[in-house]
Amino acid sequence: MPDTACTLGTRGARCFIEGVSLHGKQAIPVSMEPGDKHDKNYERPIASRYVDPCELIWLSTARRLGLHIRRSPLVFSATDGSGRLQLSTRDDLDPDDSLAQMLLHEICHWCTNGLETMNDRDWGFELDGPTDPREHGALRLQAWLADQVGLRTMFGPTGIYRQYYNQIPSDPTLPIDDGEWEDTVCAFAQEAILRIQQPPWNPHVLEAMHTTARLRALIGPYVDDYASEHEDDLLPSLWEV
Repeated sequence: MPDTACTLGTRGARCFIEGVSLHGKQAIPVSMEPGDKHDKNYERPIASRYVDPCELIWLSTARRLGLHIRRSPLVFSATDGSGRLQLSTRDDLDPDDSLAQMLLHEICHWCTNGLETMNDRDWGFELDGPTDPREHGALRLQAWLADQVGLRTMFGPTGIYRQYYNQIPSDPTLPIDDGEWEDTVCAFAQEAILRIQQPPWNPHVLEAMHTTARLRALIGPYVDDYASEHEDDLLPSLWEV
């Protein structure tokens, strides 16, 4: 007989002899009390906060680059030129949006538009103006960075710009067609790819990309068995793509 079974059997026999009633499913006397081990007025101190590991990687990267992230339901994304970058809250984003992907997109804007645009509102873009070719140049830089770790889909942009991103060739510096627009866009992209490999972006951005890829590799064995805790959620995990 296993030691555990012997111990429970002996304890049960002793309790039976001593006339102590046992719990129906466990050989534990119901008369036992924890004593002073629990205070009903106890309030557990909160000494830390759980943070999604991927968000921790990218929030730390933002700080290393001099960016300060704040979440607000009042904006999608906006920067005021002081290093403060506001991103929308989790509940107000699409299911496949993430802080990592949104922050990378903003970093690519900054790098493509030039180091000095750190001090410009929204990297120097006119929010209501026509599409700037630097927007597509930043998307190509984003694709190039994602390709370094095989995560182009996971790090794709949100909104209407996903249409352009999905057309970017396997070599992000090659044009989609022979038009003047693409020539300009690719020139911006080539400059940005060189720039992202220099300070202040290097080594932080590429390190964050590689760390995210390692995180994906770590959770890979669990992805096939993933099922959402929400009954009506049939979307697969973004970590699968």
